[in-house]
Amino acid sequence: MADETNTGIAAHGASRLPWVEIDSFNLELKDEEEFLGDRASKGAFRETLETWRKPLRKSGEDPFGKERSEDVSKKELDAALGGDDPDASVVVHSAVEDFAQELAQVTRRFLNTRAWDKTERIVVGGGLRDSRLGELAIARAEILLKADNFKLEMLPIHCHPDDAGLIGALYLAPSWIFEAHDSILAVDIGGTNIRCGVVETRRKKAPDLSKACVWKFELWRHADDEPSRENAVKRLVKMLKGLIAKAEDEGFKLAPFIGIACPGVIKSDGSIEKGAQNLPGNWESSRFNLPASLVEAIPKIGENDTVVIMHNDGVVQGLSEVPFMQDVKSWGVLTIGTGLGNARFTNRNGRER
Repeated sequence: MADETNTGIAAHGASRLPWVEIDSFNLELKDEEEFLGDRASKGAFRETLETWRKPLRKSGEDPFGKERSEDVSKKELDAALGGDDPDASVVVHSAVEDFAQELAQVTRRFLNTRAWDKTERIVVGGGLRDSRLGELAIARAEILLKADNFKLEMLPIHCHPDDAGLIGALYLAPSWIFEAHDSILAVDIGGTNIRCGVVETRRKKAPDLSKACVWKFELWRHADDEPSRENAVKRLVKMLKGLIAKAEDEGFKLAPFIGIACPGVIKSDGSIEKGAQNLPGNWESSRFNLPASLVEAIPKIGENDTVVIMHNDGVVQGLSEVPFMQDVKSWGVLTIGTGLGNARFTNRNGRER
């Protein structure tokens, strides 16, 4: 498969990008009939928390009362970790330990695959990372792996996970995109939310884009509205057009580029082979192509023809780490969400900037 078109733009779902080679993404490892990633997902942590609450609930001493485990906020759980209630603290610490054990076990399986061999560092993103309990689980998993003689660092992703899914889109674009522009549009599509943002490159402050930030974003929780696929695309287009207008009013030099992070296996033509089952409607249909739909709806940004590039959401979140991974050769990302997103990268020596 060709990774670049004759216009110098990487293909959708490309394995070769300006800064990195993508050795693997969306790897689905199974243990009997179960996907291993499900054992280190957001839901798996909540199930573990429920397991540790049950003995206390039977005796009427559950520190979280009647609140369902899936509804206890990360803020409440973080407070319990260092709070004055020993029962609450022990319950959360126990859940963190069990989850860290599962995360370490799943990570071992990734590291034992050919694609993940000799991985030097793994960053962990996703919603759980944005909490003290998530940071403890990541640190504990790293210690467990080192105890098994894996020479590996395991760290929380630098950016807030919500921002990482947008900032990473910068690394889908070729460098010439930035020569006359200071920002791009980015889209992060998930099973619950669609987030769109204007990402400032801040390239003058840092040519490696390490100072990039999300200037403004819009969030739509589509899971609440249960829209059709067509209505979801219309809403996405409306959000993007609103951001274009705001960026122009603010004086940004917006690039004619939209980078999209989307669940699943993304084919070079922009269609989705599999993995989009949690999105509204059938996004895996051969008759549906999101990048083409967006180009049709937004043919130009400023005076230039719009270019849209789409890649797997785990890949894009991982790409936000590119400037912080230049001291290693091979690294990976795990994103803890509905499942366990994953991607493995090798830095390019003669990268095209």
